[in-house]
Amino acid sequence: MLENRSCVVPRSFCSTCETENDWSYMKYMLDLDIKNGKRPMEIDAAEDEHHPRKCTKMLESCHIVETVRISFQQPKNDGDSMDSSDSGIQQSDEEQHAGDSSDSGSLLPRMNRDSSIACLSRCSRSDYGSLASLNSSFRNIIRSGELYRWRRINGIKEHWVYFSCALLEWEAYDPIRQRWMHLPRMASNECFMCSDKESLAVGTELLVFGRELRSHVIYRYSLLTNSWSSGMRMNAPRCLFGSASLGEIAILAGGCDSEGRILDSAELYNSETQTFELLPAMKKPRKMCSGVFMDGKFYVVGGIGGRDSKLLTCGEEYNLQTRTWTEIPNMSPGRSTRGSEMPAATEAPPLIAVVNNELYAADYADMEVKKYDKERKLWITIGRLPERAMSMNGWGLAFRACGNMLIVIGGPRTHGEGYIELNSWVPSEGPPQWRLLDRKRSGNFVYNCAVMGC
Repeated sequence: MLENRSCVVPRSFCSTCETENDWSYMKYMLDLDIKNGKRPMEIDAAEDEHHPRKCTKMLESCHIVETVRISFQQPKNDGDSMDSSDSGIQQSDEEQHAGDSSDSGSLLPRMNRDSSIACLSRCSRSDYGSLASLNSSFRNIIRSGELYRWRRINGIKEHWVYFSCALLEWEAYDPIRQRWMHLPRMASNECFMCSDKESLAVGTELLVFGRELRSHVIYRYSLLTNSWSSGMRMNAPRCLFGSASLGEIAILAGGCDSEGRILDSAELYNSETQTFELLPAMKKPRKMCSGVFMDGKFYVVGGIGGRDSKLLTCGEEYNLQTRTWTEIPNMSPGRSTRGSEMPAATEAPPLIAVVNNELYAADYADMEVKKYDKERKLWITIGRLPERAMSMNGWGLAFRACGNMLIVIGGPRTHGEGYIELNSWVPSEGPPQWRLLDRKRSGNFVYNCAVMGC
């Protein structure tokens, strides 16, 4: 339901190559076969009014851009007006190759391919739309995923938040540029729309898990093609599981099958091969649990299990090297005393997130932030959540980590159309002091949320 909640962005590329952030990447690059003059992803015009248009300076702090401009005589473009880039995307291969280097293996003149890719990988991925429009070589390395693989190898990441406040509709948010984007609508039936859904971002993919008429189904959004597809299947299809990703891999643990049986199985997904691998079984079956990676290991926390379907207070640690599970007592952040009399299934899975290998939790009942003491194996209250981040027993609130920041996505309870807010906090800077990143008119219930870092 609310698997993989919230996130924020670190700036992990070097300062000499940082560029003024621009939304052109998601808006202009991915659907290169534009038809009927309609873009599948569009900036929310109403929200964009709050952010004045800025001049895009493609890598002006890096000598690459000057080389590209000289070679291709590409004029400067306004950051939000990319008509020349659009027309470049639609040009024929002959027209695009007119500006290509004579060396077909080279991307930048007088530089070999590896050096060219190394330079381009330092660009903000928001500028990849502009780069893709320059020639077919640039376009191919971006659409093939080669540039993202290079970034991953060299530890270069930018994190964007993907979330759904309307069934079958997803939005993306770039926390650096504070821009919003609509993804193409998911093409699925009403059964999937109304079913419990989990979400997971891994590599350059966003996966949404749910049920259709007779079986579980996985919808896959590709950042490279800006499109949804389906057809992948787990070895043991499930819902209401805990999951987390680490680079191009993810682990999905527990949940329940189509008959409602609670599972102790787990699977590893590889986004490079788009395959699922069964892992050894957990110590306990559990559903409605949460997952995180910490210190290079995967943890599944809390959930419901046992013969009486009671709330589990323990967690389990999976060691990827030894392929073994270890039970950890009292790892769940627990329930508020005000909610102790409610049935376990009425509350959301634990809202947990890891920043710099430290585990945090959002106590949605008492509106507090807790931190896990790994040595003493107990939770400590360290501050407050944003006051307007309301929820229904934890449902509808997103809490997620990315880089060195935590983010909370939620909104106040209102009748009719409301709004959601994105708040962030950097734990290394001291006790929780939440900063408002942005606000948007929207439904104020977050159905699913995931973070893509690439």
